[in-house]
Amino acid sequence: MKSFKILLVATLVLSFTACTKKSKKREEAPAAQTTEAAPAAATTPKLNNSELKIGIGQEFENFNPLIATMNATTIMSKLAMRDLVTIDADGKWVPQLAKSIPSLENGGAKLVTIGGVKKVEAVWEIIEAAVWGDGKPVICDDFAFAIKVASAATVSIGEKEVFTQVEKVTVDPTNPKKCTFTYDKAKWDFYQLGTFHALPKHLEEKIFNMYGAENGGYEKNSLYVKDPYNVGLYNGPYLIQEIQLGDHVTFVPNPKWYGEKPKIQKIIFKLIPNSGTLEANLSSGTIDMISTLGLALDQALAFEKKVKAENLPYTVLFQPSTVYEHIDLNLDNPALKDVRVRKALSYSINRDELTQSLFEGKQSPALHSVTPKDPWYTDDPTKITIYKYSPRDAERLLDEAGWKRGPDGIRTKGGKKLSFTVMTTAGNKTRELVQVYLQNGWKQVGIEVTAKNEPARVFFGETTKKRLFDSMALFAWVSSPENNPKSTFSSTSIPSAKNGYSGQNQMGWKNKAVDKLLMDLDLEFVHEKRVAIMHQILKHYTEDVPVLPLYYRSDVAVIPTQMKGYRLTGHQFPETNEVEKWTLE
Repeated sequence: MKSFKILLVATLVLSFTACTKKSKKREEAPAAQTTEAAPAAATTPKLNNSELKIGIGQEFENFNPLIATMNATTIMSKLAMRDLVTIDADGKWVPQLAKSIPSLENGGAKLVTIGGVKKVEAVWEIIEAAVWGDGKPVICDDFAFAIKVASAATVSIGEKEVFTQVEKVTVDPTNPKKCTFTYDKAKWDFYQLGTFHALPKHLEEKIFNMYGAENGGYEKNSLYVKDPYNVGLYNGPYLIQEIQLGDHVTFVPNPKWYGEKPKIQKIIFKLIPNSGTLEANLSSGTIDMISTLGLALDQALAFEKKVKAENLPYTVLFQPSTVYEHIDLNLDNPALKDVRVRKALSYSINRDELTQSLFEGKQSPALHSVTPKDPWYTDDPTKITIYKYSPRDAERLLDEAGWKRGPDGIRTKGGKKLSFTVMTTAGNKTRELVQVYLQNGWKQVGIEVTAKNEPARVFFGETTKKRLFDSMALFAWVSSPENNPKSTFSSTSIPSAKNGYSGQNQMGWKNKAVDKLLMDLDLEFVHEKRVAIMHQILKHYTEDVPVLPLYYRSDVAVIPTQMKGYRLTGHQFPETNEVEKWTLE
C-alpha cells in the first residue's frame, strides 16, 4: 500500500510505502516543543498491566486496511489486524497469519510458464486457529475478496499492484485455509506481502456488492466506517472498544485471538497533536508513554537530558529509520515543468546546515528516496546527481531559464513572478521551522515561496491524495528496505479521477526509462543486479528532480522504565506488530 509510512518531524504514511507489496505510508511528524508550561509532575504511580495510555500526535482516517494511508492508522490498527507476513524489529520477514513463508528454496514456490509468460506460483497456508473477532475463520477467500475490492476502479487504493500482482487465488478444495497464489510475473519479492491485507468477506462483501460501482461508495459505506466496533472486522490480539474522534481510541484484548495472549488489559491511544502538550501530559501522568508519532527529535533530545538529570522513570528511545522527509513538486505547475527551475530549488537548500541547526546532526541530509538503512542506498556521485548547496549554481540555472530579478528581488518572466506555495500539516512546529528556513534560502536566489498549511486529515486525505497542491507538498514517506518505488515513481501511479485517485506519484512524474526499470527491478532475482537497476532509477530521479529531498528521519519514543517487550522497528511495520509481547509487570 501506500506505504510512510513517516507519509515524525514532518511527514506523511503512506508512506512507510511505495511499491508492489510494501506500499508507502504517509507519516505525520510531531510538532516541535512549544513554550507551554507543563503541569507539575505528579508522583508517578507504579504501572501495571491493567491499562496503558499512549500519547500519539496524529489522528487516524479509518481502520479499513485497504483504504488507510496514514502512519497513525497503521500504528493503531496493528493492535487489531494481522497479515500473512511482516517485517519484525530485526528487519526479517516473518509469518503472521501464514504458517510459513514459501520460497523457491523450500519448495513452497516455483517458477512456471503460462501462456508464454514466466510467473510464480506460491502455496500459502493460513494457521488453523486464525479467526476473525466473531469466530469466523480467516480463509483464503478473504484475501481473494480483498483483491477484488482493491482492483475496482471505483476504490481508491494507494498501490493497487500490491493486490493485483496476485492474478489468481486457487483454494484447495479440501482446505479453505490453503491456497495457491499465481502471480502475474516472476517477481523475486513475491513473498513480501506485508501490506497485502485480508478483508472479512462474510461482512464486507454485501457492502461492496451494494456500493462498489460508485466512485468512493465502498469506502464511505464500509463497516470499518459505519460500524467500527463490529468485532468481526478484526483478527489481531485486540479489539476496538471505543473511538472518540479527536480524543482517543481504546483497545481491549480479543477473546478470539489465536496467538500469544496479550498482557495489557486496556490500551488507550490519546490524540495530542502538539508535542509540547504531549510532554506536559506525560509529566502529569495523563499518559504513560509517547509513541513514535509524538515528540520531535529536538524535543526528545532535550527530554532525554531531563530524564537523566532528574532521574525520571522513562526511557527515551532513538532508532534510525526508513522515513524520508521531502517535498513533492507538482510537475503540472508551468514554472516547475522546467527542470532548471527544479534543480535551482534543490541547489538553494543547505541541507547540512538545516539538519545541524534543527536536529544537532542526529538526522542526516537526504540525497534521494532510499535511506542509508536500505541495501539499495548509494551516495556515489558517479551513480547519482548530488546537489550540494550552491546559490551560484541556482542563480545560473534561473538566468538560463529566463527568470530575471525584478525591483523587489523576486524573479519574473513574461510578467509573472517565480512564486510557489509550500504546503504541509498545520500545527507541526518543526515543519513550520523547515518551511521558514527554506523560504529564506529560496528568497536569496529570487524565488518567492509562501506557506499554506492544513490539518493532516485534509492534507493527506484530500490535498496530496488528489494532487490539489499548487506546487509543493512537504511530508514524508515511510517504507521498507528493498522497496520497489513503483507506486511513487511509475507514470501509471499518478492519482486522477479516472483511476479513483489510486497511486502515490503525486508529483505527476513521467519517465519512460524509469517505468521500464521499475518493471525490470521486479523480475530480477539476482541481488547485485537489482542494486544496479535501483541505482539507475535513482540517477533518473536525482537528474529529473521531481522531488526535493530534505533529510532522513529517526524514530523516537518515550516508554516507562519498567516496560518490557517494546522494540522500535525503524520501518513501515510498526512496534505495535508485537504488542502482545508488551508488559508493564
